[in-house]
Amino acid sequence: MATLPSAERRAFALKINRYSSAEIRKQFTLPPNLGQYHRQSISTSGFPSLQLPQFYDPVEPVDFEGLLMTHLNSLDVQLAQDLGDFTDDDLDVVFTPKECRTLQPSLPEEGVELDPHVRDCVQTYIREWLIVNRKNQGSPEICGFKKTGSRKDFHKTLPKQTFESETLECSEPTAQAGPRHLNVLCDVSGKGPVTACDFDLRSLQPDKRLENLLEQVSAEDFEKQNEEARRTNRQAELFALYPSVDEEDAVEIRPVPECPKEHLGNRILVKLLTLKFEIEIEPLFASIALYDVKERKKISENFHCDLNSDQFKGFLRAHTPSVAASSQARSAVFSVTYPSSDIYLVVKIEKVLQQGEIGDCAEPYLVIKESDGGKSKEKIEKLKLQAESFCQRLGKYRMPFAWAPISLSSFFNVSTLEREVTDVDSVVGRSSVGERRTLAQSRRLSERALSLEENGVGSNFKTSTLSVSSFFKQEGDRLSDEDLFKFLADYKRSSSLQRRVKSIPGLLRLEISTAPEIINCCLTPEMLPVKPFPENRTRPHKEILEFPTREVYVPHTVYRNLLYVYPQRLNFVNKLASARNITIKIQFMCGEDASSAMPVIFGKSSGPEFLQEVYTAVTYHNKSPDFYEEVKIKLPAKLTVNHHLLFTFYHISCQQKQGASVETLLGYSWLPILLNERLQTGSYCLPVALEKLPPNYSMHSAEKVPLQNPPIKWAEGHKGVFNIEVQAVSSVHTQDNHLEKFFTLCHSLESQVTFPIRVLDQKISEMALEHELKLSIICLNSSRLEPLVLFLHLVLDKLFQLSVQPMVIAGQTANFSQFAFESVVAIANSLHNSKDLSKDQHGRNCLLASYVHYVFRLPELQRDVPKSGAPTALPDPRYHTYGRTSAAAVSSKLLQARVMSSSNPDLAGTHSAADEEVKNVMSSKIADRNCSRMSYYCSGNSDVPSSTTAPRPASKKHFHEELALQMVVSTGMVRETVFKYAWFFFELLVKSMAQHVHNMDKRDSFRRTRFSDRFMDDITTIVNVVTSEIAALLVKPQKENEQAEKMNISLAFFLYDLLSLMDRGFVFNLIRHYCNQLSAKLNNLPTLISMRLEFLRILCSHEHYLNLNLFFMNADTAPTSPCPSISSQNSSSCSSFQDQKIASMFDLTSEYRQQHFLTGLLFTELAAALDAEVEGISKVQRKAVSAIHSLLSSHDLDPRCVKPEVKVKIAALYLPLVGIILDALPQLCDFTGVDTRRYRTSGSDEEQEGAGAINQNVALAIAGNNFNLKTSGIVLSSLPYKQYNMLNADTTRNLMICFLWIMKNADQSLIRKWIADLPSMQLNRILDLLFICVLCFEYKGKQNSDKVSTQVLQKSRDVKARLEEALLRGEGARGEMMRRRAPGNDRFPGLNENLRWKKEQTHWRQANEKLDKAVIFNLGRTLESPGEL
Repeated sequence: MATLPSAERRAFALKINRYSSAEIRKQFTLPPNLGQYHRQSISTSGFPSLQLPQFYDPVEPVDFEGLLMTHLNSLDVQLAQDLGDFTDDDLDVVFTPKECRTLQPSLPEEGVELDPHVRDCVQTYIREWLIVNRKNQGSPEICGFKKTGSRKDFHKTLPKQTFESETLECSEPTAQAGPRHLNVLCDVSGKGPVTACDFDLRSLQPDKRLENLLEQVSAEDFEKQNEEARRTNRQAELFALYPSVDEEDAVEIRPVPECPKEHLGNRILVKLLTLKFEIEIEPLFASIALYDVKERKKISENFHCDLNSDQFKGFLRAHTPSVAASSQARSAVFSVTYPSSDIYLVVKIEKVLQQGEIGDCAEPYLVIKESDGGKSKEKIEKLKLQAESFCQRLGKYRMPFAWAPISLSSFFNVSTLEREVTDVDSVVGRSSVGERRTLAQSRRLSERALSLEENGVGSNFKTSTLSVSSFFKQEGDRLSDEDLFKFLADYKRSSSLQRRVKSIPGLLRLEISTAPEIINCCLTPEMLPVKPFPENRTRPHKEILEFPTREVYVPHTVYRNLLYVYPQRLNFVNKLASARNITIKIQFMCGEDASSAMPVIFGKSSGPEFLQEVYTAVTYHNKSPDFYEEVKIKLPAKLTVNHHLLFTFYHISCQQKQGASVETLLGYSWLPILLNERLQTGSYCLPVALEKLPPNYSMHSAEKVPLQNPPIKWAEGHKGVFNIEVQAVSSVHTQDNHLEKFFTLCHSLESQVTFPIRVLDQKISEMALEHELKLSIICLNSSRLEPLVLFLHLVLDKLFQLSVQPMVIAGQTANFSQFAFESVVAIANSLHNSKDLSKDQHGRNCLLASYVHYVFRLPELQRDVPKSGAPTALPDPRYHTYGRTSAAAVSSKLLQARVMSSSNPDLAGTHSAADEEVKNVMSSKIADRNCSRMSYYCSGNSDVPSSTTAPRPASKKHFHEELALQMVVSTGMVRETVFKYAWFFFELLVKSMAQHVHNMDKRDSFRRTRFSDRFMDDITTIVNVVTSEIAALLVKPQKENEQAEKMNISLAFFLYDLLSLMDRGFVFNLIRHYCNQLSAKLNNLPTLISMRLEFLRILCSHEHYLNLNLFFMNADTAPTSPCPSISSQNSSSCSSFQDQKIASMFDLTSEYRQQHFLTGLLFTELAAALDAEVEGISKVQRKAVSAIHSLLSSHDLDPRCVKPEVKVKIAALYLPLVGIILDALPQLCDFTGVDTRRYRTSGSDEEQEGAGAINQNVALAIAGNNFNLKTSGIVLSSLPYKQYNMLNADTTRNLMICFLWIMKNADQSLIRKWIADLPSMQLNRILDLLFICVLCFEYKGKQNSDKVSTQVLQKSRDVKARLEEALLRGEGARGEMMRRRAPGNDRFPGLNENLRWKKEQTHWRQANEKLDKAVIFNLGRTLESPGEL
């Protein structure tokens, strides 16, 4: 508090006490020097200064590797081995086979030489996952109790505890059921009942006889027996009985990414049971598919089903030479990624072609009923014979007949779906550490299919059997999909469609249900059997391929190569009159002769699995028919210019004429599969040739056929008259120009090619190859997001290979490292910025996290392939890098990058001191290396090696070195993006380093020699720059804090991983530099402690945390430090009363912080948080306590720490925490209404009342009289003028459970020696602490426990609300009195209704008559000044 000069003070003001009552009272419970830390002011140019305690600076860590090598023989090696071996690495590079849904993986056909791109794709899809595991990290035993479910249900395994008070309460209602009772069991004086319930003396059982009751037992034996009895049936793990900490602070949980899998949407199983009409005269064929009316899109392929009887199947035996088992399926599994109320299941019915319009053929079904008998039966038999005749003659041709829509809106919870869809763009995608998914997340990248239950589907989606009793007759001129969507829209709006379109009575029964996860005897869309697939079942299920309404961002993981052809419309209006009943024969040709038709067309129902040709349905007497067929083709893996689709148009004669052929040729058309080496897809309008096609026609498109001799005769003068649509569902063909060009140019480098090469519509010469490849690398990010995601794994693999693979083009070495790295950075930026892709709790893009964890592996280097004109003698592989010119050049680039505006690189920003610091950091790390990191400096056309540099041997060229180098030398927006999404590049570095270590010779496995000094310098530079970026973001506005936290967590996980790979002393120094940098640059203490706490919490979650802290070493094995300890400043008064060696074990000394580096840093943060006085420190204190609690909980539940001797060592590691807790005693939550910390007597009411009186010294001090202060040895001027932050109840409980765990597991003899020499003040504080433990963990019964939980949550709110009411409305005692007088508000029914306003009769007086002065004492503790009291 600021005061006036002494000359200007008023006389009476000199006598006023300048300290609050709370501060004075608190001082009487503290050691004299608590809080008197010397503080230092740290000021860095460009950053505001911050007052920090002297002990806050991290000490120099020990030389970890050197200490182990010199002291290993003298250490307790067995304990170290139990928790992790030091000599052998705990890294395990595992090749895990991919989970394959099918009995055999999906592969291209055998015996075909594959193109390089197809080969790479197939290799990517079938190769094993490469996963880097660590021993003991994430094992089920360690994490079992940490998972929410296991700890939540742990109490069920414990024996049930029965308490006397609850037994009496529970037995009271049933006491009246006994046969005979005594009313009350009274005492001798008759003052009242001894118990609250009645007793039936006859029902009481005698107590067990006490053996040896009268024998004399020594006190030692008696105490030993009691101790053994107390330890009987004790739970070994204390934290197993304690509620788990809120996972909000659990930043150390790094969720394992979801394994890449084939995308499956919401799966529904549809079984077709029965298809019948009023009369059964001919075979009918059903096909079903899903349509989304709102999106106006067909969202599934067709499923064909044959429900005919054996009699009708016999009609077509001449046209079905074989019947595959796969074609007899009657149940289909549909997948729906985006459920909607506008989805319809459309059933289409076809019949064998016969003479007559559709209406004429449907007439018998409308007018004849089999139940009529008589003439009806005769007509039916006649119609059967007629149908059999048509089947024998025209059995391979079909005609449309009827259709029926089935709405699926009742199977989806529409209200929840619509709400989630509207919010999908505003919700940030989250994967799950908790594994719950939402509809919004299913639209995002990493999520697999929505489960129907969580989608609102499963709750109402029960197995339902539906019956369709009428079908709409097909109309010959309205068969297209556009017409179908109009019909469905009308059908949804009203029933007018039923009045306008004729309905055919019939019965279709089908069953719709949620598809189970495991379906026996199921086939994929490629007809591959899915596990499990029993051999004895004949009728399989079929999975139906989905055509999602929107993009699905899931990378390809299986080989799939399908082509769908949709004939749409043919216009032969001006053709000859003979063209009426038109059908199209569709074939997939590999050449031009008739035998070149390939059997790659999927068959329909009750027929072969694959066909060479398929015919479209015929619309009777229609010269411009519409078609609705879907032709599904299995594309060959190797496509050539000879592959094409051939369309042959025929007129079908329905009337049988002697000598006349059924088919009359009308014309041809074709579509080449490849155009400029790229698969052709999309909509086309093709011309139709009326005569036989000329040789080599397939080499050209139908629209651009060169002039022939004789010329080709075309319909409509070579105009387009045939509309088709071709769509591909392929994990081989990218269907994106940028990706296509990139892959083509990459493969041209890997194999012998003849220049010039054709890429799309461009011819590229050998001299232009390098330029075009660099351009294609840059343009990769311009690809559409969906194909980029679909081929993400292959794209990243190729880029990483280009970054390290030496390339020789036209005799010159080409370097693509920088371009490849910048392209990876741009792709990472695009994926993170997409709102449709999900992220985990740390902001990691789930696609990239999945790639790094499962897919990424070190690039396989190949020998340079000389292109034409290259010399035969190849140069040795070199370490090709972007190159360092000089320290000055690099520093200038970094400085330029910092000055650039983040939003517009053309706009310069302000030059700050932070930029200078980055410049200094970079130049100091690079100044001694110049350009020795490259064999050729790729600048301009200079390809001559520098005379001052030595090439790096090929054995030393490593991906992790190249990646680290690119991160260091990146500039501008690339550098900004690299460190914004640093987690991705950190995890790439770690996995590549792990593979490097795994591949090393075991003789070269010493941590100090694993990695080069240059690489370690790069790591130091990266850590320093990232730390500087974090600090720079934290001093910006609030919106940058989230990004800083993500970078902070990423850096922590990076160093966490490096502790398993590199020299641990080197990593400890990186941690120390990080702490020093943040302390020097941040101006907000809560932010500083919070960032360092999250950072340390992640590091301390390491699976070898205990060994990293050398917990098994004695206190005198580490190097000593002359620095004074914190505890010597805090507890100097007790140093003369105890042995210094034992006392130092409970102190946070500099020697301790040096030897146990990570634990010392964590305790430093806790001590600083508890000692801080600034605003907003409460949350930081909670986080600090939570971090300690989480650590001890993990130790307690770790199966490696079960042995008692291990727990003793661990407890010894945490002994300084006891001293910190004792110092924080005044800040702990008070769990009583009376100050019972200093008055723990339990006597009569009078004694308690006396104990609660105000201490005289405290009262005199508050009054301003310091007479009695001299007798206590405390000088008023030495009191710290500070207001401590009180911890809440939950934080106090967490701290107390940590204290109890240490006291429970520590060496008891050590504890006794320590306590024996403590002064009385310290003993009182320990007793106070134990009494607080009793209070906060005391079981107060069911009713009290329920009340406590409510009171803890509502206490602060209620007090605030009452205070506001009293102040704002002027309603004090009068308002309370009026509320009590209101009917129904009598809170104390024992009081008189006409209670007057009398002090001695008020309810608060009666409720608290025993507290008396203790209430005033507690009020004085909570108020801030004597005036308020």
